[in-house]
This record gives sequence, structure tokens and C-alpha cells, in this order.
Amino acid sequence: MNFNLKAKKENTYDAIVIGSGISGGWAAKELSEKGLKTLVLERGRDIEHVKDYTTALKDPWDFPNGDRVGEAELKRQPKQSRTGYCTTPSRKHFFVDDIDNPYTETKRFDWIRGYHVGGRSLMWGRQSYRWSDLDFEANKKEGIAIDWPIRYKDVAPWYDYVEQFAGISGQKEGLSQLPDGKFLPAMELNCVEKHVRERIAKHFDDRILTIGRTAHITTATHNGRGKCMSRNRCMRGCPFGAYFSSNASTLPAAAKTGNMTLRPFSIVNSIIYDDEKGKAIGVRIIDAETKKTEEFYSRIIFCNASAFGSTHIMMNSKSKRFENGFGNDSGELGHNVMDHHFKTGASGVYDGFNDKYYKGRRPNGIYIPRFRNLGSKKTKGKDFLRGYGYQGGASRTNWTSSVKEASFGTDMKLDMLEPGPWRMGILAFGECLPYHENKITLNEEVRDKWGQPTLTMDVEWKENEMKMRVDMREQGVAILEAAGFKDVSSYDEPCSPGLGIHEMGTARMGRDPKTSVLNGFNQVHAAPNVFVTDGACMTSAACQNPSLTYMALTARACDHAVKELNKQNL
Repeated sequence: MNFNLKAKKENTYDAIVIGSGISGGWAAKELSEKGLKTLVLERGRDIEHVKDYTTALKDPWDFPNGDRVGEAELKRQPKQSRTGYCTTPSRKHFFVDDIDNPYTETKRFDWIRGYHVGGRSLMWGRQSYRWSDLDFEANKKEGIAIDWPIRYKDVAPWYDYVEQFAGISGQKEGLSQLPDGKFLPAMELNCVEKHVRERIAKHFDDRILTIGRTAHITTATHNGRGKCMSRNRCMRGCPFGAYFSSNASTLPAAAKTGNMTLRPFSIVNSIIYDDEKGKAIGVRIIDAETKKTEEFYSRIIFCNASAFGSTHIMMNSKSKRFENGFGNDSGELGHNVMDHHFKTGASGVYDGFNDKYYKGRRPNGIYIPRFRNLGSKKTKGKDFLRGYGYQGGASRTNWTSSVKEASFGTDMKLDMLEPGPWRMGILAFGECLPYHENKITLNEEVRDKWGQPTLTMDVEWKENEMKMRVDMREQGVAILEAAGFKDVSSYDEPCSPGLGIHEMGTARMGRDPKTSVLNGFNQVHAAPNVFVTDGACMTSAACQNPSLTYMALTARACDHAVKELNKQNL
């Protein structure tokens, strides 16, 4: 018997999915449910739903040193600790060790990662917004970068599909720039937020305030998951399955089919390309525990290792056909890095409603959708393209608890000691344009724990983002003052790319193989049996949180992949 052939047969599947986060979980579910024997490769350890949420049910007093990490521990997470919300004993185990997983920076870039089953679907902010044609058409209309190969009508039925499975709560508002979805009942605005909604409607005809659209179950049950208990301890893992994560939702659905094989501790080193067949035939991995290499084979491959993770694998996958990286005929692989710039806005104090409070710790804030550059003269930005939206909330503690990326620091802890007056803050998230010169590259000199080359980040905000930030700050003040707040002040804190944790681009979709890496169904132009459906595929960034769009694009690509397989086109 030829043992090599036997081993190859045992390591052969219909599909391989690289990564188990938000998009990888969806790929696993869709492909498995469509009957494909699917191997899911996760570079980190296994996290079993409920059992491995080791800090989820602990109270603040259960942690030593007030839930603060010691200096010795911080030395292993110097970059993860930049944000302040990654490195506390209650959640630091979900974020990577920077010493084992280094990267370098030409310009500062805060790369926040979670290497385990479920990826960042366990720690994400859960804000879930659709894009519109305003977003998909912007590049073409403005002559920026390249045109998206798809429009809203192509993605709309897939938004419907993923929303109904994931469970997105929200309120319909009838806005063209922020299409309504298939919502579960909305969470409730508190008394001050309702007041601000009314005042905004009275003083502005181009903007509204609504409750955040968030991936939380607000009904008794949904697809076997429980209702949100308003504990606001989501980043520790939710034992109720109330918020959407791969661990609570898509991976169990995939496992239920009997078609999924989940292999943790499997670092994908490269995609294997067969020159004779003219297609990808599998992947090469490094076992994270033994450091031994192994190969797995399949008919199709889905890259869902995160925007930079997938592109890292592709750049590291060099062959006679792809000397500059897998699928990189256009030279665009690694370029066009985008993120959302934020940490600017306004806050103020409201003199009133002092006899009112609220119940629970709502894990969601308010949202003020984009109102700049919507196509009319009235909405045109003074001197910048695209736009921004606000997140935030009102409370009698610290308003930043409503925005996950803003919730940290000494002030928050002091504010939580007593109710005090009502305070409200709004934090803007702005779109970054796709610039070719914003890029990541392979660093052959700096290697990770497993001997692989690492990434170097060369990304910066440019003139359009800086001009937008002025308006983000000024309009934040205008909104709160119109709503009757006192002591209104604006702020503009340092905000490096990466901090928004919405990294996008680097393997963009497009119509022309000469200027893009992927086609309109997320297939690599030069190797159509390889799909990339995570943040790497994005051609522009919009200003909305992008994860819902990753889900929809992944489900759509899986449907296309299986149809093409059945036609024997892949």
C-alpha cells in the first residue's frame, strides 16, 4: 500500500475554511449545510461555547487587583494593551501574545487580534449595519480607487438571510443611506436619549438618532440561543448565546450536519497551487503545538483568517505561477488598507431627569447615521468626501460604556462609583478612503514563534480623514447643544489606524483582474476555486461597522461556490 496516497486521501475534503471567526464560521455553516465535507482550520486553541468562558460569571471583586493586569503580564501584550480594553484579567486570555505573534510598524498601527476558535466574534462590538448603494457606488462616482463589482441589490437578499439567522435587533427608520433589515425587537432608548431623539428631529431635517442595530437576541429564544440579560460583560463570552458569535451560532449549526471537521492549533502557512491543473489544490499548515508541517487538500478553499491574516497567507504562498504572492497578478495584494478613524466627538451634561434611572446594563448605545455627502447640496461636506456616523449614549455613569472601543480608563472607574448628573457623549466613526500606498508587506527578517515571516504595517490617515475629523467634532457639539446639553465640549484624541478594529482591503474585489485580486463573487481572479470573504475583500470602507457585510458576502459566495462545483466549473 502507498501510505502517502492513503494519508493524502485521509486529508482530503470538499472544502477547506481558513479561520473560524465571523466570516469563517459562516463559511463553515453554509458549506457544511450544503453537503460539503468541510475542514475548518483555526490557528489558535479551541474555545468551547459556555465551558471555556471562564470569566463570564465572575463579579468585579472576584478578580485580583481590581481587574488590573500586572506589569509582568503586560510585557507579553505591549501592543494589545494600547487600547486599554484588551488586557484585563477578565478578558486578556482572548487576545494574542504579542511576543509570540510580533509585527512591525513603519507608522503606528494597533493590530488587535484573537487567535482561538471563534476569533474576534467572541469580542466584537456587535454593531450590525447594512451598506447601501451610496457606499457601493461611491468609488465610481468620485473616481476613487476602483469600482465595486457589486451593488446593494446583489447583497440585499443575503443581508436578509444572515440577519434572520444571526439575530439583529433594531428599529426601522426608512433611510436610504442605512437600509432597514430583518430586525428583532429593538432595545429601548433611555429617557435622555428619547429626549435627544425628539430634539434632533425638531432642529435638524438631515439627521436622526436611533437605537444601535446590534447582534443581540431580544426575544425569549432565537435559533436555540437565549435572550440578552443586559449584563454588559460580552467580551468575556456570553454563556446565554445572546449575542452572535461563531461559537454560539454558526459552528454548532455546521457541526450538527456531521460534515464539519474542526482542527484547532492549525496555522495555515500557504496555499498549494498545482501548475499542471492550474488551480489551488490545498493548504500547508504548521501544527501550533508540535511545529510539524502537514498538508490538506480540497476542491475549494475559503480564506477567512481576517483581513491581514488571509492576505498574509496569500503573500506567503509563492509558486512558479505566483512569484509575487498567490493571486497577485494585479500587484494590489497587501495594498489599500482601510480602517475607521474615530475617538473624536463631543459630550455634555443634561440638567434634568434627575429622578430617572434605568434598569440593567444595556450592551448597546445609540446611533446617528451618516448625514454628510448623501448626494444633495445640503448634505455636502465642506471640504471632504464620504461621511461618518455617531455612536454613544446617555447615562448617569460614564457614557462611554455604550461604545466598546471607548470604555476604559481611570475616569470610567471613578464615574461608576455614583450616579451623578446625566451625561451624554457621541463618538464619530468616519470612513477612510482606499489609498494604494497604505499597505502591509511581508517581513522576512522578523519571524514569529513558528518561524513564519511577519507583517510590516505602513498605514496613515490622510488629508480627507483629517478634514472630516474637524466636522465630526463640530457637528457633535452642534447636536448636543441643540438638544439642550450644558458644558458641551469636544475632543479629538490620538487615533492610529487599526484601533477601530475594522481593518479592510488588501485583497480587494473588482471587475478587472489588472486592478483587483477578487471578482464579484469573492473568487481570486487567477484561481477561482479560492474565495476570500473576510475584510480583505473590501473595495471601500463606508462608515458603518463592516461585520454584517462580511457575513452576507460569505453566505453569497458559498452559495455561488456550491453551484459552480455542481456545474463542475471549479
